Amino acid sequence: MRYLHTMIRVSDLDASLDFFCNKLGLVEHRRRDSKVGRYTLVFLVAPEDQGRAIGDASPLIELTYNWDTEEYTGGRNFGHLAFETHDIYKLCRELMDSGVTINRPPRDGHMAFVRSPDGISVELLQKGEALEPKEPWASMENVGGW
Repeated sequence: MRYLHTMIRVSDLDASLDFFCNKLGLVEHRRRDSKVGRYTLVFLVAPEDQGRAIGDASPLIELTYNWDTEEYTGGRNFGHLAFETHDIYKLCRELMDSGVTINRPPRDGHMAFVRSPDGISVELLQKGEALEPKEPWASMENVGGW
C-alpha cells in the first residue's frame, strides 16, 4: 500500500490556489477538468517533494472544485494538513503579511496553525529542533479555532 494524496473540496479554486501556492508555496503538479463530471482537480506538491512527484511518488494534495455551487461545512472535523518548514517564524510572518490569520501562533518555536479559505486547518511545523521562543510570537494569543 502507498499513500497517494489527500483530497479537499474547495468552493473558490482561485482563492485556494492563491493560499496553497502563492502563500504556502506549494506547486501545481497537474490539473484535470471534467466537462461531463463538471469539476476540476488540481494536484499540488510541496517544493521539496517535486522531484518525487514524477509518477506521483510524492504525497499530493488534491483540490476538488465542483463547478456547480455547493456549501461545504467541516474544516476542523477534516483534521488538518501538515507541512514542515525551515523557519516557522519567517513563514508565519510572510503569511501574516499576505493577509493570512495565524490561528495558533508558533509561541513554542515549533508549531503553528492557519486555515485555508475553506476553513481547512493547516499545521506548520519547524523542521528539526524548535526555534527559541521570541516576540511577537511568544505572547501572541490564539485567534479563532484551529
